Amino acid sequence: MSFDFKKYGAEAMGTAILVFIACGVAVFANGIFANPVTGDLVTGGVNVVATALAFGLVIVAMAYTIGPISGCHINPAVSLGALIDKRIKPLEFLFYLAAQVIGAIFGGLLLFAIVKIIGLDAAGNMGANGYVIAETKGRAIVASFIVEIVLTFIFVLTILAVTSKKEYQKKAGIIIGLTLTLVHLIGIRLTGTSVNPARSLGVAIFGGVDALREVWVFLIAPFIGAIAAGFTWKCLFGKKKEEDFNADVSAEVPAE
Repeated sequence: MSFDFKKYGAEAMGTAILVFIACGVAVFANGIFANPVTGDLVTGGVNVVATALAFGLVIVAMAYTIGPISGCHINPAVSLGALIDKRIKPLEFLFYLAAQVIGAIFGGLLLFAIVKIIGLDAAGNMGANGYVIAETKGRAIVASFIVEIVLTFIFVLTILAVTSKKEYQKKAGIIIGLTLTLVHLIGIRLTGTSVNPARSLGVAIFGGVDALREVWVFLIAPFIGAIAAGFTWKCLFGKKKEEDFNADVSAEVPAE
């Protein structure tokens, strides 16, 4: 299998755009203002609706832009779901994973540069994910795992369903974008909503000690959710005829 530069380049670009735009909205739609005592720039509370819409709308845009080239996974959890359903091969998955991580880090770097230029402290202002607020750290970790597994399961299962037949694909990008918006609406106040290990890593690297300390949950839990979604899909629909499914990832329009 030859290396398809266009496919993986498109994945890297799409993931970079997702991180920069959507995480950027998470930062800048929160209301930036000067602390009246110190004069330092700070941000207000998270604008849940604006941030959720940003993630969903980026997916819609990228689905119809790079979808015909790479399938627009722009999310390692989505690529893992495709691997389990045998839509891509193991080596392709590794290439997708590498491209998505590189793109996410580049998008995070670009956002970090903007944050620093305007004078914000990057720590806590990069749209990084964090543990659910809980009485103890142990409970916070468990709750965060549950949230991310469930939300990723819903997201990846939806993607596998709406990209399973050619007749669905004209609407697939919109459905996937709306689903991502939906899971963000409930997840933002809990974990910041990852459902995407690359997105989490891309901003955690620049988001300070706390973001790096907690990012492991958002690297592992989405993969568990994707595995659960992949095997659930196979168990529920795996007996359908081969021709009912579109196994060609280049023709799919899935997302984050």
